[in-house]
Amino acid sequence: MKRNLIYVALGSLLVIGALYFFFASGSTGVENNILATVEKGEFRVEITTSGELEALRSVQVFGPAEARRFRIGSFTIDKMVDEGTVVQKGDFICSIDKTELFGRLEDRRLDLEQTKAQYEQIQLDTSLNLRVERDNILNQQYIVQEQELILEQSQFEPPAIIKQNEYNVEKAKRELDQAKERYRIKTLQEKARMMEIAAKLREDELEVKQMVEVLDKFVVTAPQDGMVIYVDYRGSKVKEGSQINSWNPVVATLPDLTTMQSITYINEVDIRRVKVNQQVEVGMDAFPDKKYTGEVKKVANVGQQRPNSDAKVFEVIIEINESDPLLRPSMTSSNTIIADKLDDVLYVPLEAVNVANDSINYVYLRNGVKQEVLLGMTNANDVVIEKGLSQGQYVYLNTPDWGENIAINLLEELNGKRNLDKKEEEEEPLATVTDTY
Repeated sequence: MKRNLIYVALGSLLVIGALYFFFASGSTGVENNILATVEKGEFRVEITTSGELEALRSVQVFGPAEARRFRIGSFTIDKMVDEGTVVQKGDFICSIDKTELFGRLEDRRLDLEQTKAQYEQIQLDTSLNLRVERDNILNQQYIVQEQELILEQSQFEPPAIIKQNEYNVEKAKRELDQAKERYRIKTLQEKARMMEIAAKLREDELEVKQMVEVLDKFVVTAPQDGMVIYVDYRGSKVKEGSQINSWNPVVATLPDLTTMQSITYINEVDIRRVKVNQQVEVGMDAFPDKKYTGEVKKVANVGQQRPNSDAKVFEVIIEINESDPLLRPSMTSSNTIIADKLDDVLYVPLEAVNVANDSINYVYLRNGVKQEVLLGMTNANDVVIEKGLSQGQYVYLNTPDWGENIAINLLEELNGKRNLDKKEEEEEPLATVTDTY
């Protein structure tokens, strides 16, 4: 029993000693420094932003706009395919209720029948009236001939009778001329009546024909291949039973899915780096494993303020090079615009670079040197080192304990330039003041 107690006591002492040694050693002078390697290779300046897909080209699908000529102010959608349906040219998209136009068509057909009846009646009246006038002319011609014969037979009669017969001939001829003039005027009148009723008949026939043709357009089909996207009308999507104004009868848009573009907005701080024709790497939130390429096609000249944001942004349009049936309008894309690219350069993390009071950039090397560096291009994470470092060197990302009290190892060419600038400042003559009396 005593032996067991001794073993337990010794074990406890050993555990206590180990814990004391661990905590004591961990609290004395252990440095928590972070190192990074000077890398060499391709250096890219990237601008990352999200965007929304839309088709580069789209066609609006219209209802029968011609129906407004027949005083139809709105249409009612009867049947329609589901939004997002991919259709071919000529495929059914939606149908529109024809009831109102059918009613107007029946009214116009009745008017057409009445006009046809009037046309036939006027034809008969014209034939009858002109025949009467022609008969009147013929009868008057006989009277003229009769009076001329009487005048010829009265050559040996007294002068008064001859004179009376001459008057009768002149009167008969005058009445013949009047009959011919009446016939001419009557012909013009009847022709005008016929032209008027014929024009009305053609108008009614044309209107009925146009109504029949417009009825065919109440079945709306796809003008080209694409995906059906219904428009917003009065704050909501068009659906079965919706009313469409005949003055703006757009039912849907039909985007061409073979060429897509991403609409994105770049902050005013980064827009100076974005140029037309820059290459873009495009990813899709819906398909993380899919990668596409694109090209900047347009950069807005004027900024705008987006909802729920205080920053000014500029619209940028990126055209996607690849065609993929998986891409759909309104999908969210992640766009990485390659603003600039350098090959075979040295670079380190931005955290490794420090700035002295006199604007000297320097880094801490693992070998204990506080080295001045000449910086180049920067991106969101790294900075190019043009002079001062070599590939494979290790630099501190934090300030080591020994780094505060040592001098900076200056680059000779930069230090020489600084000394020359300082000397020129010292040699610059001071302005003198001349007293005048």
